[in-house]
Formats: sequence, structure tokens, C-alpha cells
Amino acid sequence: MTKNTCYTYFKITGDFDPDVITKKLGLIPSKTWKIGDERRNGTLYDFASWEFGRCDNYDVIVENQMHITIDPLLGKIDILNEIKNEFDVTYTLEVVPTVYADNTSPCLAPSLKVIDFCHATRTEIDIDLHVMEQE
Repeated sequence: MTKNTCYTYFKITGDFDPDVITKKLGLIPSKTWKIGDERRNGTLYDFASWEFGRCDNYDVIVENQMHITIDPLLGKIDILNEIKNEFDVTYTLEVVPTVYADNTSPCLAPSLKVIDFCHATRTEIDIDLHVMEQE
């Protein structure tokens, strides 16, 4: 039987230099690109991206994964707000569950800790749910 999965990560997108964000936050991103970098399909990115805190450790209570992703950022809310004021950026907490019809569905409700962080930094929560037939 195929089991459900989920991953979470924090993403900054907009018009900025990812190296500057890395230096300001003092955190190593898992993935970045700059405006003008080439995509796999040969087109160029028209926005920059900085991704951090990817958590692949599936937990049916997905808020636990959200906590793992945001915990290193909780002490950096002031810096995140400075970045938001200095650059044209959007913050997103990405939640990407893949669920199978005959498995227990995950609980996707964010905790107050997650909501408070997202409110304090003006971070959007994007849940990209993939529902699959059992193989």
C-alpha cells in the first residue's frame, strides 16, 4: 500500500539578491535562484527565490512539520520584517501533501504558533494538495 507524504518549506520570492537574504538571516537556504537565471526549459526566471527549512518527515498532524520549518525563523521575525520593508518580497509557507484515498487524511490545520508567525511576517500559507488513486 502506498502511504501519504507531505513536505513543508518557507519561501521568499520577489526582486532581491538571494545572497543578501542568506547573509541577513544567517541561514543556509536549500534552493535559490536569481532574476535572469535559466530554468530547465531554457526560459529565464523573472523573479528571485530563496527556500529554507524543507521538512520531509511526514506527520499526519502536519502542523508538526510546519513547526520544524519555521522554528529557526521565529527568532528572526524582526529581520524578516526589515527584508520585507527593504525589498519587494512575498513570504510563503508551502505545505505539499500527497494523500491516497484509502489512507488516513492528514490534519492540515496550522497551530496558533504558525498563525502568529505568519501574521507577524505577513507570510501566506499555500497548501498544494495532491489527491491520488491507490496504485
